Amino acid sequence: MQILFLPFKRGRSLQLFSSSSGLDPREVVVVLEQFLQQGRLSALLWEVCQPQVQAGCLELQGTLLNKIVCLPEHVSNKLLGKNPPVFFPQNYFPLLGDAVLQVLEKISDALRGGLDCSISFVSHVLGKVCVHGWQKEILGVLVPRLTDLTKSDCIWQRICWQLVECVPDRWMEAVVLGFVQRAPGADVLSRLLGNLVVKNKKAEFVVAQKMLLLQYGHTTAVLQNLLGYLALDSGRRPLLLRVLQDLLETWSSSSAVKHSPAEQQLYISKAILICLSHLKEPEIASCRQELLTSMMEGVKCHLESSLPQLRRLGMVVAESISLSINTEGPVLKFEYEEDDETRELKSLLVQTPSFCVVPSLPDNESEKAGAALPLVPERNENSYTAAPVKADEESDAELDSDDDLIPYDMSEDKELKLKAPMYIRDCIEVLTGSRSEDVDKWEATVKALESLVRRNPAATREVSVELAKILLHLEEKTCIEGFVELRQRAQVAVLTTDPIPVAKYLTSQFYSLNYSLRQRMDILDVLVLAAQELSCPKFHGKTKHSGVQKPCIQLLPESDSSKGWRRIVDERIKSKTRRFDTGQSHVELASCPNEFNSVAGYFFFPLIQHFDRPLTTFDLLGEDHLVLGRLVHTLAVLMYLAVNTVAVTAMGKALLEFVWALRFHTDSYVRQGLLSCISSLLLSVPTERILADMTEELLETQSWLGDVMEKDPDGDCRRLALQNLLLMENLKKKLEAVPS
Repeated sequence: MQILFLPFKRGRSLQLFSSSSGLDPREVVVVLEQFLQQGRLSALLWEVCQPQVQAGCLELQGTLLNKIVCLPEHVSNKLLGKNPPVFFPQNYFPLLGDAVLQVLEKISDALRGGLDCSISFVSHVLGKVCVHGWQKEILGVLVPRLTDLTKSDCIWQRICWQLVECVPDRWMEAVVLGFVQRAPGADVLSRLLGNLVVKNKKAEFVVAQKMLLLQYGHTTAVLQNLLGYLALDSGRRPLLLRVLQDLLETWSSSSAVKHSPAEQQLYISKAILICLSHLKEPEIASCRQELLTSMMEGVKCHLESSLPQLRRLGMVVAESISLSINTEGPVLKFEYEEDDETRELKSLLVQTPSFCVVPSLPDNESEKAGAALPLVPERNENSYTAAPVKADEESDAELDSDDDLIPYDMSEDKELKLKAPMYIRDCIEVLTGSRSEDVDKWEATVKALESLVRRNPAATREVSVELAKILLHLEEKTCIEGFVELRQRAQVAVLTTDPIPVAKYLTSQFYSLNYSLRQRMDILDVLVLAAQELSCPKFHGKTKHSGVQKPCIQLLPESDSSKGWRRIVDERIKSKTRRFDTGQSHVELASCPNEFNSVAGYFFFPLIQHFDRPLTTFDLLGEDHLVLGRLVHTLAVLMYLAVNTVAVTAMGKALLEFVWALRFHTDSYVRQGLLSCISSLLLSVPTERILADMTEELLETQSWLGDVMEKDPDGDCRRLALQNLLLMENLKKKLEAVPS
């Protein structure tokens, strides 16, 4: 070791030993181990805190600081990792924390006795240990003890404040972050840090900017500690308002919503709600207009997002802001499905006390509180006690009583069921009719249409396009249960019965004028569901005992064509994995041709042709990126379903060009779809065709996937890019295994 230290007494010079002194490193380590076990480290720190030492050689203090903090590394380097347990970092730094506490106690006693001493060296030790990544070990010892000592002792509070204020700026971030993460509550953090964020610009930047806007990995408890700390002192509350304004500016920025991961958006939303919970009425009144402006801008850009999570986040935060600024007037209210995430967000508007102690109420207040609670009487099966009613109330009840009216006996009544039409043309006539008295017949027709189409394929082909047009424009006349699903199943039945003309019609209407976004997405859903039905073989009656169980893939749950593609890829990879077991009886699939083979091009190519041609009311490359995302996912599923078809190679080349044109799209939902297209292409197109027809494009795609895996802000995009790179590597290994 270059330099080692031993215990020394006041008045003596510090004894230093170097490797040139001829001592065996093992002997020195034994001495150091005794030095630590006897608690002499606190004596060393205390000696350096004396005024005469502080005024001495700064170089010597720097050397001491380095050796104290880096002692485990130095010992490990000399002993080649065979150091004693006391020099393990998980053992050494808690011991160093105990030594720091002993020094702080001596400083406290000295201050009470009127003596001078310096705490700066201890602050330097704390800062250097934290910046080396050992906050958990040293602060795990310091924070609990300092929490108890600062409860009612102002001198200990001043010592803690001075301890963190004397940390150099280059180490301040690690110290502040460690205290914020390990303080049991905002009130404890306030006692430990004081007004550090007001006095130190580096601490202010870390608390007000970096931990809130540049990082998003901290827990909700850390956010509550941090923002509660800013709210607990009048000197720090202006900083809380400024933090809220910065958070709202980021939350309402369309660029931030597009380019930030969903996890960061959730983190910022939580911080905004916690800030709102700490604001007082005068503070809200002073910034009501700014809150309203940010709310309107933020909810707009969130509702424009293609990701349901971001849309829901925007609605929850907008509702909360509206509730805060309009305590007495009307507030915003959105319709969305609540989940654990939204419930957690709403709970942040209610401040949680730092300690769960229920204060005792006076007797009269207890009675009032008890009266406000609902009482649940004990049940008795034989007798029930009615509440007493006043005499005047009884007389009013007798006057208003309707007991003399005898109800009709309707127990034997039965609902009249209207007979559904028996022919396809009768269904068309009912669905296109406008008479209000035909409502019951209309409902019966909608419910029976799918089965009627499948039972009469010849009659359906005669009017297939007309029927598809009627179903595409069909609107719900009554509150029929499951109307959307019934209409969709009927459309799928028509499309599978007569695929080519109906597919031509639907794909042409996708890029036509005067259609809503909902209708265009309905077209995509129907195309995917019909393609799935055409490509899947029907079940055959007999069973077979086999050692390999083929997976049954369900591409689309219900009507959402944007879901299920990840499972598709996983199931396809699973299907190529050989498993050896005893096998189970399962239904054998019939050996029938793939009906999607001859019609795949009619489903695929018209959808991919005109995506870059904006219409008056429809712009896929502009504001209608939600439909673009659904289109991309639909193309990925159609590509997957086209495996082993004649047109699969041409479809793959066209899809690769389509992906290459949109690879830098700003919407993460679209990018996820593009990456799923690459997965479908690699799994569906034969390997020899990929290498023969798409070699250059594949190399460029591989480079792009590497960039996505490293730089894309969306976690799902990074995962999909990695999955595609692994698929490419598997293709490469497969080719290398084939003999030339």
